[in-house]
Amino acid sequence: MATELFQGMHVALATIFRLAGILLLAIGLIHTLRLFTRRLVKLTTSESRVARMREQQTRTLAGILQSAGTGMIVVVALLMALPLFGINVTPVAAVAGLASVAVGFGAQNLVRDLINGFFIVFEDQYVVGDMIRVGATSGRVEHVTLRRTVLRDAKGSVVTIPNGEIREVANQSRDWSQVFLDVELDGEQPMDAALRALERASGEFRADPIWSAALVDGPRVLGVEAVTMNGFTVRLQVRTAPNRSDEVARELRRRLLAACSQDDVALSGTQRVRLVGNAKEG
Repeated sequence: MATELFQGMHVALATIFRLAGILLLAIGLIHTLRLFTRRLVKLTTSESRVARMREQQTRTLAGILQSAGTGMIVVVALLMALPLFGINVTPVAAVAGLASVAVGFGAQNLVRDLINGFFIVFEDQYVVGDMIRVGATSGRVEHVTLRRTVLRDAKGSVVTIPNGEIREVANQSRDWSQVFLDVELDGEQPMDAALRALERASGEFRADPIWSAALVDGPRVLGVEAVTMNGFTVRLQVRTAPNRSDEVARELRRRLLAACSQDDVALSGTQRVRLVGNAKEG
């Protein structure tokens, strides 16, 4: 009787020690994975613009790696612990395999999301912090996983888009942004005088040290874009640093209006400076 009790206690203690070992191993691996991903992000931290973009990409990859790795560690630890309770994992694995096939037929959209999300991250289409446009939705990327992309739009709303629904994406933060401005002017005034006023305002804007860091190229006066019954339209182009096109366009519009007023250059009857394009290449 004492021998059987001793053997039972020995088996129970061995099981407890094995469970503790599995638990400690899983916790240690998760902690190591967390330290590894943090180290990856820290290695890419820098003050340069290119390095900051690289850091954003690394943060996205590190987040996905940590979540996926943690899930795998938990599953493996569970499979290692089940035999200690007398549960044969072979039938469990077989049932799980059949269940995964059945679920796969019903979760085709989920599989498509995961596959598309993998290629989004692998091909570096966008990262957290980028301004993108997906279909009719534009906003800043706040969160990216293999399944979904979360945007914050101009109204502050959080928009969740399954990755499988992303067919075409426009990244407005990659390398530079571009803005075209149209100034509609009265046709009864000399065209050369109007062009000189716009050229002067553009040159002063380029030379302004406060705004020079936001400019990549321009602003430059491209010339007369259209001629109408009421006058003519002059188009300007400016390339800006990522995510700064809106503020640059606002300040440039203000300076153009001030230059026209200072040189007595009359605008057309519509009395406006119109933003006609915000394009992005990269």
